[in-house]
Amino acid sequence: MPAHPTTVDFYAEDNIPVRIVRSTRRTKTISSQWKNERFVVSVPAALTASAERTFVEEMLKKYRQRKANEVSANSDHQLAQRAKELDLQYTGGLAQPVSVRWVSNQDKRWGSATLYQRTIRLSSRLQYMPQWVQDYVLVHELCHLVEPTDGHGKRFQSLLNRFERRAEADAYLKAFSTGYRAHAREVGQPQEGIDGFDDLES
Repeated sequence: MPAHPTTVDFYAEDNIPVRIVRSTRRTKTISSQWKNERFVVSVPAALTASAERTFVEEMLKKYRQRKANEVSANSDHQLAQRAKELDLQYTGGLAQPVSVRWVSNQDKRWGSATLYQRTIRLSSRLQYMPQWVQDYVLVHELCHLVEPTDGHGKRFQSLLNRFERRAEADAYLKAFSTGYRAHAREVGQPQEGIDGFDDLES
C-alpha cells in the first residue's frame, strides 16, 4: 500500500465503515461526515501517519458519542413501532410481535425470532446501517412469525419478496460481512463475521 494513497477504506473495531481521504488541497483543516454509507474523514495529504491515526480516532470518538446520544432509552420502543408499521405494510399485520429490541450479543446473526414468545431481536451492529437495511432484517423476522413452519421455504420466500429492496439489502449485508472478515484478517483477529439470519426458535 502506498504511503499516502488518495483514499483508505477500513472497518473500525466496532464495525463502522471508515474512509480516509487525503487531499493535497488541504493544509490544516480536518473534517468528517457520513457519506455514501461510510464515515468519511478528510485530512491533509502531508499529515504524518501517527497524526492521522490520532485525528481519525478523535473523529470516530465524537461520532460514537453522537450515535450513543441518538440511541436513547426509547430506541427499543422506536424499533418496536417500526416493526408494527412494517408488519402492516408487508404481512397485513399477521406477525404481531410482542417484543422487538436491539441486542449486543448476536455476533453471528443479524436477527432472530422466537415463535412462542413472539419476540424479535436485532443485532446492534445494524444501528450503523441504512434504515432500509434495518427494515429488511425486521421484515425477515416478521415473515418467520407469519410462516413459522416453513423455515426459509417457498411461502416464506414469497412473503419476504414483497420487500422491494431485498436483493440490494442482501448484497449490502453480504458485502459488510466480507469487509469485516477482511479487516479482521489484516489486524490478526478471529475472522468470524455474521453469516446471515436465523432459524426460527421455538
